[in-house]
Amino acid sequence: MSYGKLLERIAQLIPVLLGVSVIVFFMMTLTPGDPVEIMLGDQHVTEAQEEALRHDMGLDLPVHERFVKFVTNAATGNFGLSFYHRRPVIDVIAERLPATIELSLVALLLALVTAIPLGVLAAIKKNTLVDRLATVGSLFGVSMPGFWFGILLLLLFAVNLQWLPVSGRIGYGAEVPTVTHMLLIDTLLAGQWSNFKDALAHIILPAITLGLPMAAILTRVTRTSMLEVLKQDYVTFAEAKGLSRRRVIFKHALKNALMPTVTVAAIETGSLLGGNMIVETVFGWPGLGRLVVESIFVRNYPLVQAAVLFYASTYVFLNFLADILYTRLNPRVKL
Repeated sequence: MSYGKLLERIAQLIPVLLGVSVIVFFMMTLTPGDPVEIMLGDQHVTEAQEEALRHDMGLDLPVHERFVKFVTNAATGNFGLSFYHRRPVIDVIAERLPATIELSLVALLLALVTAIPLGVLAAIKKNTLVDRLATVGSLFGVSMPGFWFGILLLLLFAVNLQWLPVSGRIGYGAEVPTVTHMLLIDTLLAGQWSNFKDALAHIILPAITLGLPMAAILTRVTRTSMLEVLKQDYVTFAEAKGLSRRRVIFKHALKNALMPTVTVAAIETGSLLGGNMIVETVFGWPGLGRLVVESIFVRNYPLVQAAVLFYASTYVFLNFLADILYTRLNPRVKL
């Protein structure tokens, strides 16, 4: 792949991000509710004080001027101050982002560990009970709303059985030295095994809820791809040479069958960020998704706009990365 082609693809991402910026800006602007009135609530303030606050938040400018200012500042990485935190939006997002990344990575790991073996097994055991159960389970995982499944898990494992905590990232009062700001890693680095077990217990339910739809999709992709590969001539030739079934499957077939799975996994990883808003809200997970939901309710325009633009940028980048990865795994495909 030439550098010119790579730069051309990168240039194609700019209109996408600009379009997302336009959509998110005007959707927030047209959303009913005044941030100033919501912030002031029942406080008795004069009209002059209200106008001063509106001016301080930049809401007294015409819509087109606010949009130009937003795009200009966003291009330099400046998204202004959060209306309610009164701090730079970037700083507020940076505080919550590690929790979201940690949850997404654990959900991704659970999805891959579950989907790949199950997809391979379903392909090998085609039209058997195992295959049918995998198919039904995949359909169940894709069609089930995340918030509903999360609530069911909470009721069963947290409320009734009391095996796992209800919400949060770690028990109250736990002190963990911050290195990566991801509790599972930081507790291991500090040798705090009890805190590690506590953080692991807190992340299990939200990670399962978030990773289930992805696992369902990857299972179907892996099964379909594996069935196609098993029909190829080189697999038949390997079997004709007298190689064991296990060696044929794991050394010859699985490597090529995983190419679609890897690319779909890269794309679906972006979906984890979009899905974490509901999951983080249900489980009280202090990540970026929950922050965005809270900010939507109080019309915190700068933070919502920056967060959605971050989500879109991540999703576009992962799609681009999936394209590049596929060309590396399959040289016959051109970018």
